Amino acid sequence: MTIQEELKATIEDLVQPAKGILAADESSPTIAKRFKAVGVESTEATRRAYRSIIFSTPDLGDHISGVILYEETLEQLSLDDISIPKLLASQGIVPGIKVDQGKGPLVNAPGDEITYGLDGLATRLEHYKSLGARFAKWRDVFHISGTLPSFQAIKSNAEVLARYAAVCQAMGIVPIVEPEVLIDGNHSMERAAEVSEDVLLEVFKALHRHRVHLEHIILKPSMVTPGKASGKATPEQVAEATLSVFRRVVPAAVPGIVFLSGGQTPEESTENLNALNSLGRQPWELSFSYGRALQEPAQKAWAGKLDNARAAQAALHKRARLNGLARCGEYSPAMENDA
Repeated sequence: MTIQEELKATIEDLVQPAKGILAADESSPTIAKRFKAVGVESTEATRRAYRSIIFSTPDLGDHISGVILYEETLEQLSLDDISIPKLLASQGIVPGIKVDQGKGPLVNAPGDEITYGLDGLATRLEHYKSLGARFAKWRDVFHISGTLPSFQAIKSNAEVLARYAAVCQAMGIVPIVEPEVLIDGNHSMERAAEVSEDVLLEVFKALHRHRVHLEHIILKPSMVTPGKASGKATPEQVAEATLSVFRRVVPAAVPGIVFLSGGQTPEESTENLNALNSLGRQPWELSFSYGRALQEPAQKAWAGKLDNARAAQAALHKRARLNGLARCGEYSPAMENDA
């Protein structure tokens, strides 16, 4: 199979009707915070147990097409001593891997950040691919204020995302390109739309410069929402504002857009996704790649106890199923009360 054939096959497996991607790529500090919230200490053993439980959820592959893993998880064995990538593949789920190495201040751009990890990326990807990873994810973040993000930050982060995507495709790995416009702040929805358009426009310019094949990427953006200190917008308002921006700047060649939840509650993220898919067919498939919005109920149900495994799996399956329905515009809030 040629590299182009590999990329095409992975895209087809990831962008399936009624399915989305589970983001389970929390760094060690992040998962420690999530575990602490449910009274669990984060150790290699507890992380292995939790991930083994959720990835073994019966029929998870009916609603989840891919899972983004953290490096530790890619090399872990399940509680039944099966490699995590093989466990996922047995459910018809494509294993993926987070490859950026965190972020820090962007020099000479106060308040802006840049993401690290391009050095040695090809070597790491080769190793991850040997372990079963077929796609990757790289996240850059954009802070919003009256002056942020600066053009320097927008252009620099877009360049990094494009370079990452080009390396991935050269290795036969599908890149998920994640430019996250943060929800933190008191900005208006109009300001969020303005920044989102500027960011996405620059990202696609950079992808073009680096000759990245748009047919073989997946975009993982934020929905257009007001800052979390500015109150809530209705799902209909979020959908209209988001698609208004995306229709102007996201090329039709992109096969799929998988939205991040970005601080939304599990219910909010599902309602907003449903509203997006209720506005008719778009040039791209509109799906989800949620982390906490899928896993939070499962983590609460699990609470570090193996005896709670079935309850945790049921909680994850419910959220995956509801988001699968939202992927088709067939979700209703009344379904939240169903078993």
